[in-house]
Amino acid sequence: MAGHHHHHDGHPHGPADFGRAFAIGIGLNSLFVLVEATAGIIFDSMALLADAGHNFSDVVGLAVAWVGAGLSKRPPTRRFTWGYRGASILASLGNAVLLLVALGAIAAEAVSRFADPPPAQGGPMIAVAAIGVVINLGTAMLFARGRKGDLNIRGAYLHMAADAGVSAGVVAAGLLILWTGADWIDSAISLIIAAIIFANTWDLLRQSVFMSMGAVPEGIDSEHVEAALLRLPGVAAVHDLHIWPNGTTETVMTAHLVMTSGHPGNDFLARAQRLMHDHYGIGHVTIQIELEAPAGCDDCGAPASSA
Repeated sequence: MAGHHHHHDGHPHGPADFGRAFAIGIGLNSLFVLVEATAGIIFDSMALLADAGHNFSDVVGLAVAWVGAGLSKRPPTRRFTWGYRGASILASLGNAVLLLVALGAIAAEAVSRFADPPPAQGGPMIAVAAIGVVINLGTAMLFARGRKGDLNIRGAYLHMAADAGVSAGVVAAGLLILWTGADWIDSAISLIIAAIIFANTWDLLRQSVFMSMGAVPEGIDSEHVEAALLRLPGVAAVHDLHIWPNGTTETVMTAHLVMTSGHPGNDFLARAQRLMHDHYGIGHVTIQIELEAPAGCDDCGAPASSA
């Protein structure tokens, strides 16, 4: 006799709705790209034109994240029985790649300018970059509340926070250039900012790749989960335990429990589900009950090895 239980009450499905935040962010940053590019042409500033190109990549990044968030909320189909929640993982991965490409372009431009720094337009740099700080920081704050619970939203947040940092660095560089007259300061500060942003972007990329491969989400120890299941009354062994992300906001788990005394009933299964939800943040739990361990079960009751 075997039992199967699937319980998903009491936990959210899908990401929070950030549609308005995406719309505002894309609108404001698109307008700023036009302003910055126009200023770069008027003042003959390659720095402003280059930053306008970088900001345009961030508009694309926001659009990618918005599409991913929208797809992840679409209902399941016969073909995609989980819906399109995996799209949010692909969006966060795409955002990480876009950020790294943009950082590479900034670093390459900064290094090339060290040898022959062009005359810097300190005044226009400060004025335009100050506008960028306000717009980018304001846009980042629109995503601040969702950055810890949704990797896709975190990617959008990092994109805009990175731009705010770059713009703040341009303001600082403009002030130092006006004070000292040293044109190389622009390149030096750009490299420092790029290095700081790279550290955060690398973590985003690493988590996105792991999620896309179905790795156990960070913050969940599969050995602890297995031990918790083994401590439940009547459980003799646990095997075929699998934990993986279903999009960037939900974690899924399946497990086989060997219970030689018989099927424990729905109350036991609901208790196990609540345990997984409350202690490990696993919202979608499927448990199969077995009355005896299957033949050839090598991992029954033994914690899975960690990689």
